Amino acid sequence: MATFLFHDRYLDYHFGPQHPFSPVRQEMTMDLLAALGAPLNPVAPSVATREEVRRVHGEQFVEKVEAASDGTPPPEARAFGLDTGDVPVFENMDAAARGLVGGTLHGARLIGDGDATRVLQFGGGLHHAHRARASGFCVYNDLSVAIHALREQGLRVAYVDVDVHHGDGVQHLHDDDPGVLTVSLHETGRALFPGTGHVEEIGKGAGRGFSLNVPLAPYTEPDSYLDAFEHVVPHALQHFQPDVIVAQCGADAHFNDPLADLLLTTQAYDTIFRRLLALADDHAEGRLLCTLGGGYQLDTVSRIWALLALIVLGGELPDTLPNDYRERWEARLDASLTPTLHDPERTFDVPRQSSIETQNRRTSEQALEQVASHWHYA
Repeated sequence: MATFLFHDRYLDYHFGPQHPFSPVRQEMTMDLLAALGAPLNPVAPSVATREEVRRVHGEQFVEKVEAASDGTPPPEARAFGLDTGDVPVFENMDAAARGLVGGTLHGARLIGDGDATRVLQFGGGLHHAHRARASGFCVYNDLSVAIHALREQGLRVAYVDVDVHHGDGVQHLHDDDPGVLTVSLHETGRALFPGTGHVEEIGKGAGRGFSLNVPLAPYTEPDSYLDAFEHVVPHALQHFQPDVIVAQCGADAHFNDPLADLLLTTQAYDTIFRRLLALADDHAEGRLLCTLGGGYQLDTVSRIWALLALIVLGGELPDTLPNDYRERWEARLDASLTPTLHDPERTFDVPRQSSIETQNRRTSEQALEQVASHWHYA
């Protein structure tokens, strides 16, 4: 049985009603899981302390976030990635961000102390935050704080990121540590924020060879994505042999997402989530910490994250969604919802799809080629 982490304070991480990174995503998913009778039994973690955040982030940056937490941008806020379209300041920003960090850190400690094997942190996944800069809807990097805590216990950590955007913050915060393997599958930075995550980015210094990037072409369909995943991720984990896998489970590679161009379906996500569990069993004695992340179409993200929760927790997958849940949210959103957990069967009419598949296969091969010559030093 997995441990499920959630607290209502997660909903305080809120950039405003027009911002895509909305806590309504979690609110809606939690309501769906309750309507389905999912066995959540949520554990409420504590808020991360300032000192815990400082293990990853610089003092000046934390001071700027604290100063912005009255809702007013402090001087030079933009030099630290604050007061931008992606990261507008809001009241209690520091406390809200530390709340998410606290959840992911708590999950890491449960696993590191042997008190849990599978943990689903139903928030966080703020993978774009850098040491001294907020970025891409992310203030503090909860993933890196958690990875740092696991490393303090001497554990080797494999980080697998399936968000449609490159996990740049996590990669850069750990790219000189040979005890952290980062693997990111994402839409190519040549087409999408943050513009990084090329196959040539393989780490630095002692960590060279322990960052893998698989930048996928726009309009990648599920079969091609899953082919790239299978070509790279199991092979990398087999070589690295982690003690723990940390997974960022963003839902924005779905074909309905408004901020990106990959074409995954809920069926593809079902496969990815089950593979993460199986790979944790195969290579990390089952130890797996999952977080949320991106995903910006409410009907879609609520179904994908409900799917994640049910798979990780071992719940039954329903064919149809409860009518009362759908009626409640259709009225609130003034939009119709998909009546089933999975997408209706569909095909994509993408020109030159065979060329995209060939390009993605070559990219996955190049990702492994880039690191292979360094692995014999591990």
